[in-house]
Amino acid sequence: MMNQPPSDPDEQDLIEAAKQGDLGSFNQLVMRYQRQVYNVVLRLLSIHATAEDITQEAFISAYRNLHTFRAGNFGAWLLRIASNASLDHLRSAQVKRNTSLELLLDGQTFTPQDSEETPEDYTMRRELGLEIQKGLSLLSTEQRLAIVLVDMQGYPYDEAADIIRIPVGTLKSRLSRARLAMRDYLVKQTELLPREFRSS
Repeated sequence: MMNQPPSDPDEQDLIEAAKQGDLGSFNQLVMRYQRQVYNVVLRLLSIHATAEDITQEAFISAYRNLHTFRAGNFGAWLLRIASNASLDHLRSAQVKRNTSLELLLDGQTFTPQDSEETPEDYTMRRELGLEIQKGLSLLSTEQRLAIVLVDMQGYPYDEAADIIRIPVGTLKSRLSRARLAMRDYLVKQTELLPREFRSS
C-alpha cells in the first residue's frame, strides 16, 4: 500500500493556486508530502542533515518548476525531483564514501515503538535499522532507489518505474538484485533478526 495521500480536488486547487504564485498553497502541499519525501531521501543518503538539505532543495526546485507539472500523480512528481537530487548528490565527487552511518542515530534516545517495547527491544530494533541502512549503502544507487521506493515506501512497480523513468522490467531486475544482496547481507547479522527469520 502506498504511503502517500491520493490526489483530490482540493489538492488540484492547491496546485493551481501555487502555479499562480500563491506560496501559502504550495506550503500546504509541502506539509502533505514533506515526511514522505524526506524518508525516501534519508534512505538514499543515510545522513539526517544531508537529507534535510536535499529535501529542502527538492521542494525549492519543485516550486520553481511547478509550471511543468500538467496532471497525474503529484507525489510521484515530487519524488522524482527528490530522487534525482539525491542521486546527483551521491554521484558528486564531494561525497565521502566513508561517512559514518552512526550519524543516522545521533541524538536518539529510547522511544518505544509501542507500549510493550522494552529498552532491550528498542536497542535491537535500533541496531537492526542501522544494519539495514548499512546494507542499503552497499547497493548501487539505482538498486537502492528501487528497493526504497518499492519495499520501503510501498509503491507499485508501475509507479516506482514512472518515478525513476525506467521500464517496469528494468525496475524488477534492479529490485531482484537489490533484494538478493540485502538478504545475503542481513543473513550475516543473524543475532539481530527476528526469531522467525533466523536460520535453524
